[in-house]
Amino acid sequence: MTNRRKPQMSRAYRIEFLRSPVWFARRARWFRDEERFGTPLGCAACGMRATPAELELHHLTYRGVVRADTGWQAWEPHRDLVPLHPYCHELLHRLIDRDAVLSRHRTRRAASLFALHRLRAKLATIGEAP
Repeated sequence: MTNRRKPQMSRAYRIEFLRSPVWFARRARWFRDEERFGTPLGCAACGMRATPAELELHHLTYRGVVRADTGWQAWEPHRDLVPLHPYCHELLHRLIDRDAVLSRHRTRRAASLFALHRLRAKLATIGEAP
């Protein structure tokens, strides 16, 4: 088991899927749903409020991301996407990628949630510094 994407999928995911109209529509729907639920928008790592334009969505799992003959499909469940500031998102990926247990021996969901918990704790201690 590994949380590392295959090089071809990783490249296609970043260059094609994350720039596709399918992803932008799914992203917009996620933020609309959050607004409808009445959830205040903010970064799941640092806790700061933010607008949709200031946030990225982290995939807890890629199961809903499908590359079909007709193009990309975005069937991620709502709960599989987590809002993060771009900087916090980068930190989360660094924690996962640099930890052998998180990157190779846990499911992506478990690794992401564990790394997010660690990142929250680290950012909270930084925020408490004078």
